[in-house]
Amino acid sequence: MAYETIAFDTADGIARLTLNRPDRLNSFTVAMHGEVADALDRARADPSLRTLLLTGAGRGFCAGQDLNDRAVAPGAEGVDLGDSVERFYNPLVRRLVTLPVPVICAVNGVAAGAGANLALACDIVIAARSAKFIQSFASIGLIPDSGGTWTLPRLAGQARALGMALTGEPITAERAADWGLIWKMVEDEDLVSATNALAARFAVAPTAGLAATKAMIRATWANSLDAELDLERDEMRRLGRMHDYQEGIAAFLEKRPPAFTGC
Repeated sequence: MAYETIAFDTADGIARLTLNRPDRLNSFTVAMHGEVADALDRARADPSLRTLLLTGAGRGFCAGQDLNDRAVAPGAEGVDLGDSVERFYNPLVRRLVTLPVPVICAVNGVAAGAGANLALACDIVIAARSAKFIQSFASIGLIPDSGGTWTLPRLAGQARALGMALTGEPITAERAADWGLIWKMVEDEDLVSATNALAARFAVAPTAGLAATKAMIRATWANSLDAELDLERDEMRRLGRMHDYQEGIAAFLEKRPPAFTGC
């Protein structure tokens, strides 16, 4: 597929996906959904992939849905937004959270509506100081979608989640970091170097272990302690038989950098 609304490339174990409609703050259209889905499916099928870095082009990360694609005149027949969520946004979030490598999100500006919740669905979010997270749904009579009603209270707590969702008040990157919504905030001029450094770190890390950690931490929200303890036992048994564990131990004992293969 030739991409017109995104940029996508892979090199040295790192996939970079850039939302690329800067004139519209990288807001989603049907075409962009198709291209992002294709890129994420290509990433999943790439055996050399060790991490994915998601960001936006220009002065913002993503303003959510392009409302020009969902315009409806007063008094006209309503549109089925549930169909849009089911066909596009829900599969997008599921692709990100189940990708078997760490997903880094570099938030380089405003992240609003579905764009904010898309960022928060990633495994590690690093935001520039100038970035803002906005749950803009209330202003048009909607609810936070793209996993927002599930993610926000789990990351920030119910009181903060309700405040964000009901008021639509912009949350600064600094406050998002303080609240635990994101991993960290960096200065604007450091965002690219910080996220590239993390991607490079993951590209030589023990990927199978990181993927298992990602999957298990996400599963804890639905599991009991007993179920999670059993999963920990099973995953430790599986990972302990893999090359990267053996290499990690050997490198530690030999006082040298490890040479992980990702398996």
